[in-house]
Amino acid sequence: MTAVLDRETAHLTHERPALGEVKGIPFTRLVRVELRKMTDTRAGRWMLIVMAAISLLVVSINLIWGSNADQTFGTFLGLTSFPLMILLPIVGIMAATAEWSQRTGLVTFTLEPRRGRVLAAKNVAGVLLGLGVIAAAFVAAALAQLLAVWFNGVDADWSMPWKVVLGFVVAMTVFVIQGLAFGFALLITPLAIVASILLPTIWSIVAGISERLNSIGAWLDLNRTVEPLMSGTMTGEQWAHLGTSSLVWIGIPMLIGAWRVLTREVK
Repeated sequence: MTAVLDRETAHLTHERPALGEVKGIPFTRLVRVELRKMTDTRAGRWMLIVMAAISLLVVSINLIWGSNADQTFGTFLGLTSFPLMILLPIVGIMAATAEWSQRTGLVTFTLEPRRGRVLAAKNVAGVLLGLGVIAAAFVAAALAQLLAVWFNGVDADWSMPWKVVLGFVVAMTVFVIQGLAFGFALLITPLAIVASILLPTIWSIVAGISERLNSIGAWLDLNRTVEPLMSGTMTGEQWAHLGTSSLVWIGIPMLIGAWRVLTREVK
């Protein structure tokens, strides 16, 4: 009897691989799933539609009523940046809070119990979607420039320093990551949206009250520190300003959010 049990045990042990040998879900698949979750929900689709509509509106206003001197590729791209600065963080927030606002956390963390990989996949997917939106902004600005040439008779002006292009992309990506950080830290979509818009705005107002606070705001106001980045005039000190403000408005919320996601009970 003992021999039979030993043979059965050996047979089962041979057929079942060790837990460490079992391959997990590929990270690229996790990223694709997070991208699909961000775009195939009603809220995600409408957010992208709203972003496109607002960008189209501001570009059209300049195209129809703007002066010929303002109808350049750089101006059109700059006009699209204003709605993107507000709406791109919301894209990151919606990606970060999906499991908790839509109550899909139990499914997600059952299929992939290593929450750190899900957290990383959400960050990568949010940045990729943000880069896609930024690329669409470049395309919209280029189309607007062509329409200005064809219908308004302006001279095409495609000049734009590479530092400005790179700074625009980096700045918009920073705002996406800021939204992800606030989303992970609060895990409630409406609260995270309000906090990401209200808190930096309040800080900007408070920092402008006195000269001393204004000097502090130069280091801690993220909206202020990305301005030279988008204009392509960054200096060494301004990079330090950007790094400090990013640490406060992105790094600290991201650390808090990572701890909450990794330790919070899923219901």
